[in-house]
Amino acid sequence: MKNIRCITAKTWGLPIRLKKSFFRLWAPSAMEVRLMIYSDFANPNFIDVFPMKKEAGGTWTFTWKGDHKGKLYAFSIYKDMKWGDAVPDPYAKAVALNGKRAVIVDLKETNPPGWEKDKSPLFVKKTDAVIYELQVRDASIAASSGIRQKGLFNGLAEKGTRNPGGFSTGLDHIRELGVTHVHLLPVFDFNSIDESLAKPNYNWGYDPLNYNVPEGSFSTNAYDPATRIRELKNLVKTFHENGLRVVMDVVYNHTSQTESSLFNQLVPGYYYRQQKNGGFSNASACGNETASERPMMRKFILESMKYWVQEYHIDGFRIDLMGIHDIETINLISKELHQLKPGILLYGEGWTAGASPLPDDQRALKANVAKLDRVAVFSDDIRDGIKGSVFEHADPGFASGKPGTEESIKFGIVAACKHPQVNYSKVNYSKKPYAAQPFQTITYCECHDNHVLWDKIALSMKDATEAERRQVHLLSLSIVLSSQGISFLHAGTEFLRSKKGVENSFESTDSINQIDWNLKTKNQDVYEYTRALIRMRRDHPAFRLPTTALINQCIRFREGLPEGVIAYTIDGAKAGDKWKKILVCFNGTNTTKRVGAGSGNWVSFIRNNQLAANDKIKGELELAPRSCSIFYIR
Repeated sequence: MKNIRCITAKTWGLPIRLKKSFFRLWAPSAMEVRLMIYSDFANPNFIDVFPMKKEAGGTWTFTWKGDHKGKLYAFSIYKDMKWGDAVPDPYAKAVALNGKRAVIVDLKETNPPGWEKDKSPLFVKKTDAVIYELQVRDASIAASSGIRQKGLFNGLAEKGTRNPGGFSTGLDHIRELGVTHVHLLPVFDFNSIDESLAKPNYNWGYDPLNYNVPEGSFSTNAYDPATRIRELKNLVKTFHENGLRVVMDVVYNHTSQTESSLFNQLVPGYYYRQQKNGGFSNASACGNETASERPMMRKFILESMKYWVQEYHIDGFRIDLMGIHDIETINLISKELHQLKPGILLYGEGWTAGASPLPDDQRALKANVAKLDRVAVFSDDIRDGIKGSVFEHADPGFASGKPGTEESIKFGIVAACKHPQVNYSKVNYSKKPYAAQPFQTITYCECHDNHVLWDKIALSMKDATEAERRQVHLLSLSIVLSSQGISFLHAGTEFLRSKKGVENSFESTDSINQIDWNLKTKNQDVYEYTRALIRMRRDHPAFRLPTTALINQCIRFREGLPEGVIAYTIDGAKAGDKWKKILVCFNGTNTTKRVGAGSGNWVSFIRNNQLAANDKIKGELELAPRSCSIFYIR
């Protein structure tokens, strides 16, 4: 359904307003199509029905004269001697409660005050990004958040909020931390939450229902279709005003329903890949996988993402299970989105959750990232290199003392790019570099999936003290924020967030998922340390080199070091950095190690996981167990 068209004409000097709603649906296999109008979201019986006219290209149209703003509608097709379910159009821009009916709206009326002047903060190089992954409800639902409108878009837009200890929370905290992008877990309309409940059930939202509509449970009034739109726009605007860009987590690789999905009801079979026996293929492990290589699915994904950029001013997309999608579609999306917004940030998971009938060489897998146009993939190599396998809970990583992991960390330090000093045969997963340029790699050690870092460390170091585990956590964050590529943090890691040992908390209670803002008071030193690392990255271009050529010119790994120790220098002068030479040292072992500093008068920025400004060093460096040290020469 396209926006209401308001035509102003002049007859004999008197203005005449002609209003109409124009509907277009693609349903090439249908014998008939009808548009049904409903009185409210709860009534299954339509109050009016209109036959649609068949047009060229498999489309059906209907023009409804008059002003029908606020009316609910759905479509049904007649095929194989029966009528299908009544469902919204995939392109629906507004829906009623729980998304079963689309709604006619005038989108201009959903704009918050000042929306036409909203601008994204300046962003030039992709490697400048420090991404902060956050779920809307998690951010504010805890009593310790000090946020009034808990669990809502509006709550995340509140300013001046504090925890019981007086420290900033929510928006103010994120701004003060210094990140550049806030990655919001799904905020489109998903299927698993009952929006009618006073306290809705919990879900991350990776079960899409209506792709072009905000989720109602995050709004103050899920019954009003315009409210959720206006409040998400206001959140984006507020973030922009506070120097933050917004990344949207999108899930085009599968739908929450299969046979009964609105896609399958309107064009049966077309939007999904099939196995040889005719059944639905399932690379998503969620019951189906969409067929991005088919023209109308490709068109839908592209136009949906363009809509979010144009209507909601979104600054980037994290593409869920991007490895399911074909390379041609991802590159087309990148081309057109970069034309709309040159600073757009695009990244995704370069893998699948199961086998796909589309050949590997055609899909946007991690191994094929060099074929992608200005798109990044997550590096599971450095993720598991740092903390151990996400699939083996007791498995440690470099930071928690696992021998033989040095090359996986070095691989991550150079952002999966080609470097002569990396022994690829010893890298945990990838036996050759896959990124053509460093901006094609997301450097991280945790996200919403699997255990959060603090819990993973506890599982893999059962006999360690809390003090020892804190050092491992600090070392892990140090590796992420000092490595090349695009830095990515999971919300709350900056003050040791825990999910009480729950691995995948996608439908756990708020008690598991909520961010406990009291941890910021308890672990203020970890917060300040993380903030300092982010500030270091922002202030020093040596840690965010834009090309592989520059990485190879500037980074040299020390050789002949003890097992479990990594040290490397960065030629800051060549990088245009005011730190002319930089030395980074990681000790992943549980014993003190010594490394020669080399020539020059070094100044400490970080020494053994502690901020140590102006601490001067000569000769031999003593590296404490499980520690990071960063030195420089001006």
